[in-house]
This record gives sequence, structure tokens and C-alpha cells, in this order.
Amino acid sequence: MLNRALLIGFVLITVIYSCKKATNGADAVNIENEPYILEYGTTLPAPNLPMDNPLTKAKVQLGRMLFYEKSLSGDNTMACATCHKQENAFSDVSQFSIGIDGLPGKRQAMAIMNMAWNSAGYFWDGRASTLRQQSLMPIQDVLEMHETLSNAVDELASKPMYKDQFKKAFGSTSVTSEKISLALEAFMLTMVSGHSKYDQYLAGQATLNTSEENGRKLFFAEYNPGFPNLSGADCAHCHSGSNFENNLYMNNALDLESDILDFGHMNVTSNASDKGKFKVPTLRNIAVTFPYMHDGRFTTLEQVIDHYNSDIRTSSTADPALMATQSTGLMLTSQDKADLVNFLKTLTDNSFLTDQRFSNPH
Repeated sequence: MLNRALLIGFVLITVIYSCKKATNGADAVNIENEPYILEYGTTLPAPNLPMDNPLTKAKVQLGRMLFYEKSLSGDNTMACATCHKQENAFSDVSQFSIGIDGLPGKRQAMAIMNMAWNSAGYFWDGRASTLRQQSLMPIQDVLEMHETLSNAVDELASKPMYKDQFKKAFGSTSVTSEKISLALEAFMLTMVSGHSKYDQYLAGQATLNTSEENGRKLFFAEYNPGFPNLSGADCAHCHSGSNFENNLYMNNALDLESDILDFGHMNVTSNASDKGKFKVPTLRNIAVTFPYMHDGRFTTLEQVIDHYNSDIRTSSTADPALMATQSTGLMLTSQDKADLVNFLKTLTDNSFLTDQRFSNPH
């Protein structure tokens, strides 16, 4: 009887241990594939995320590590985050970022945020059609990180930490450029800014002061030369919707036809009607993403407003709505300009600039 009791006890212990081990194993798998729940506040619509690259915590974490990984550059001194700094909404305050060989880039580094709402290509000229494609191009650019994808893959594969993280994210320790791009895409898709003072205002949680409110009205009011007192800055003509952009490429009348040296979107489409057209960027966090325009020619918001108010240049592809203001300008007073700047500052999302989920994990 004693032996029988011992045998039954042993079997029960074995079953319990096996079940516990199986449960723990299942939990481990679930943790590896646990979905990343994207938070985007109340003022942004539901994003259109890629179906073939579902967000998981492990994949996003790997992408975050890679975003700050300097071994992706030719001399191990530069990462994506070198030119895309969180305190500047993942942009660069330099007019042109300097690559590992001391060479300047050709355009101002664009801010990285709310990529999940982008639907019209990436970079100023739209030469990358997907975020995953975009993610690999700076690595290979001789003016930027100047590295080959094969070398980058070898660098990561030599580090046990990354082999382990790739296994968590993709189920295998093998490192490939495709997996790198998918992980970087996943991380950048989580970089959401939607908690500015203006968002709080829309949610009834904040009040705009007199100057900010006048700036808001000017921002959304259309240009009306027939009634100057009612005429606005017509900013929403291009910077519309909850993300303050329109997913279009436009010529915003920066240069005369003969002075257009960077053909922009035309370099991608080979269509002369796209000459001098560049992607319309979001105005979210605009106060901290200086300098402005594709070539970083303006250092302040005041200079940007002055351009639209009274310095529109004629060219064949310039936006017609901008050209329509050329005879009178926007007729903004000094106070109007100051109010517009103050409104634009309400689009700063301070929580985004300090969110630990996007910081350097190393």
C-alpha cells in the first residue's frame, strides 16, 4: 500500500510539473508574440497598419534597439537616432546632417512621427514606397551611414544579444536585411504623437489663450482678398486633417523657375509637372523640428510665415492656391503672425519628446 501511494504521488507530481512546464512554455511563446497595442489618443483616426508585418512587443523592441544601433554604420559611429533625435521629434536641428565620412546630406532630415498615417511614400521626394524600404536606405547611403547590408547583417549576427532578440521577434536566430527592415518599420510605426495642447483642447481638457485662439482661426480660415478682415492664412489648404498634412507632393513657391536646382518628386516620377515638388510634412511638433523646408533654408517659424505672407515665387509647378495670393500677400499683421506662431506651438507634444518607449534602450 505504501509503495502504491508513493507511486501515485510520483505520478501526480510528474503530471503537475509537466503541466506547469507546458504552461510556462506556452506563456513564453505568448510573450514573444504578444501584440503591441498602438495608442493614438482621441484626435487621430484608426491607422492603416501593414497586414504582413503585425506589431508585436518583441519586434518593436528589436526595432527600437536597431534604431539606436551604431554598428549599422560603416565605422560603428552612427545610428538612425544620430540624425533623428527624440527631443526634436526625431529630426535634426542641423540644416544638413553629416554622415560618417564628414559629408553633408542633400536635404534636411525629416521628422519621424505618425508614420502609421502616411500613405504616399517616404523621404522628401517619395523615393521609398514603404517604411520598411525607407529604413534600409540611409544605411546604404554614402552620404549617411555608408554601410553594406551584408556587413550590417554580419555585425548583428555576431552579437548573441541580437541573435536572441531576432529569435524572439521572428522565431529564428538568423539575421537578414528583410527582418531588419520589418523590425525598424514596426518600431517607427509606434512613434505616435497625439497628445499636444491642441489635442487636449479638442478633447475639452485645455483652453487656448487669446493669441493661440486667434492663430487657430487664422490657420483654418481661407485667403479672402475681397474681405481682408475675414481673410485667413489658409494653412489648412495643405496642412489639413488630424495629422496636419495631406500626403501630397507640392511646390510651395520657394523659388523662381530658373532657381529650382533640386527637382524633388520629379526625380522619382520623371514627370515635369512634379518639378520642385516635395512631400508636405506634418506640422505636429513643428516648433521643435527646425530648420524648415526640404533644404532647411528657414530657421524660424516667423521666417516660414513671412514666406507665405509676402514672398511667393513664380514657377510653372507652384501650387495655384499659393500663386493666387501673390498680388496682395496674405495681408497678415505683425500680431497675426505672432498669433499663428503661438498656435503652431500648441501642436508640440511634450510627452512624445520624452516618452521612454522611444528612447535609447542600450
